[in-house]
Amino acid sequence: MSMLSGGKAAHDLFVYGSLQEPEVVNALLNRVPDRVSAVLSGFHRFRLKGRFYPTILPDGTGEVTGKVLKGITDDELKMLDEFEDVEYDRKAVEVVLTDTSEKLPVETYVWKNKDDPDLYGEWDFEEWKRHDKEGFVTATKKFLEDRRLPEAKTRIDTFKTFFKQDSEDGKPLGS
Repeated sequence: MSMLSGGKAAHDLFVYGSLQEPEVVNALLNRVPDRVSAVLSGFHRFRLKGRFYPTILPDGTGEVTGKVLKGITDDELKMLDEFEDVEYDRKAVEVVLTDTSEKLPVETYVWKNKDDPDLYGEWDFEEWKRHDKEGFVTATKKFLEDRRLPEAKTRIDTFKTFFKQDSEDGKPLGS
């Protein structure tokens, strides 16, 4: 953690799923922080049945590619924690920067339930961008609108409502 001007803490956060997408980050933070490519060793990135985002868990042997968002403020980190909701724990890890091979201590979001029966396979960012990005960005904006209401929904509830599958075409509502 470093310091920003004015004495505010700056965090480096490794992201490996939808938060790699600048449109999602911009919707949440009203800016896109500096980003660098990185690899997290000893973890596996899973798909989640019925979800449009991945998760990671330690596996000792795998590698997860992603981005490090640099200079995240305390307030931005609170927003990202709220967005990631109760399903994840923010943990300290070490990544290797792709361009320089420099090791960097960062934080990342790790799935709480290592025995979750909905974990499977490998999540693919490029596939997500082709098939789910547009709906995900829209659902993220809906989450931000809803959180201003007195009866605000969690991100999980907002996304469950938004991504209810239409049995005829299999697409998220609103797409």
